[in-house]
Amino acid sequence: MYCPNCTREIADYSNFCYFCGARQQRTPDGMPRATKRLLRSSVDRKIAGVCGGLADYLEVDSTVIRVICILLVFFPVPLLPAVICYLVAWIVVPEAPLPSAAPVPAPGTPHSPETV
Repeated sequence: MYCPNCTREIADYSNFCYFCGARQQRTPDGMPRATKRLLRSSVDRKIAGVCGGLADYLEVDSTVIRVICILLVFFPVPLLPAVICYLVAWIVVPEAPLPSAAPVPAPGTPHSPETV
């Protein structure tokens, strides 16, 4: 595999170039790497979706993130900095698109609620 930045040959499994340090955006089979983005949740939200989006990004339960945020408001820092951080995240972090709707099965099919 060749680094697209410096055009030197590197190992196929490399995440970074040995010579220039550039991140490799393609896997050995040629498929682009999936990158995670921090987005406000559009479905798991109570106020603005900040905690739900952070939970999706960190791959933890959103209740854990919400409890941590509430504890941060009251214990280590005064109320004002925690609220300001939440408001800044609300403004800066983009909202995730709504998930596409799953097709609704036709009545009379085995997966229809009427036949269960």
